[in-house]
Amino acid sequence: MRKKPFQKSSLLAFRSALYSALFIGIVVGIAAHFLLDTTLPKSFLLGGGMFLLSGVIVYFVTYKQQFHRLKILDQINKNILKKRFRDYEELQTKNHDELDYLIKQSVRASKTVEREIQRLNRIENYRKEFIGDISHELKTPIFAIQGFIETLLNGAIDDEEVNRKFLEKAMRNVNRLIYLTRDLMEISKLETGELKSDIQNINLKETIMEIVNNLQYKAEKADVLLKTDIPIDHIVRADPNQIKQVLINLIDNAIKYNVEGGKVTVGVKPWAEDESRLLVYVKDTGIGISQQHIERVTERFFRVDKSRSREDGEGTGLGLAIVKHIIQAHNEELFIESTPNVSSSFSFTLSRADFPASKADRTS
Repeated sequence: MRKKPFQKSSLLAFRSALYSALFIGIVVGIAAHFLLDTTLPKSFLLGGGMFLLSGVIVYFVTYKQQFHRLKILDQINKNILKKRFRDYEELQTKNHDELDYLIKQSVRASKTVEREIQRLNRIENYRKEFIGDISHELKTPIFAIQGFIETLLNGAIDDEEVNRKFLEKAMRNVNRLIYLTRDLMEISKLETGELKSDIQNINLKETIMEIVNNLQYKAEKADVLLKTDIPIDHIVRADPNQIKQVLINLIDNAIKYNVEGGKVTVGVKPWAEDESRLLVYVKDTGIGISQQHIERVTERFFRVDKSRSREDGEGTGLGLAIVKHIIQAHNEELFIESTPNVSSSFSFTLSRADFPASKADRTS
């Protein structure tokens, strides 16, 4: 049976009182005998009386000063062991001694352990969700490849009319697995903080034009007009590779979810809420997003039109999640506006490197 360390009496106070009273009693007895010339029995009696009196006084003073705080310290440690955390903001320490210091340190330790447990729980929940999402996303292309290969092995490989068609379909699903693996590695690094942003000065217009020129072929193939609206050059603070990835994902989606004869505009304009930032936007005339889905489009593996992305062969459902994490890593903001069957606009802010310091100080 475990012995409870805290009862109505205090062992620590008793020991402090015993040692203090013993010292005081001996000193008083010796002083009375040699300085006051009292007889030895009277000196023993006086020393004994001081021993009892000082012992009682020291005990209650020590008990009053320490016992309550020791119980608090014990309760904090028990709560940590049992993973029961409470708010200690109302806890006041007035004595400013070593015991108060230990209480404050224990409170800090409790908060640190609580945050760490919450972090581990978030990681565990993320791991479970991630495994579930991956299993679901991998299942479709793997089963498709398996079906095409089995069909070929069962005799279709000798049929020249279908064997190439089946191999092409299998190759499209292999490509989907490649894109999915690439995006999974990217978002995993972003979400865990392993991938750091290399912030530097970049020419925004040149960066946008490079991506637009690279995606012109895809826009022409989809019969979509891809144009820019960038009145002047601006130098911004950003990671060039990550911003290029953001632009590729947004423009690629704008083309993919557009209509024949549609239009995609990539532009830059001042952000009305902060002069030291610019607003980069990608606006399309595509199928749009319903209001109920806007808040979810940046979730992992979420697709507004699943059939279209799968037919395309490149959709992984991770593009906008990657965009969100990159923008957050830059301490910038992402905005999404959409009207179903009319248009969608994805925009994000970037901090200007060419903004005058004097103006920046005034706006801040």
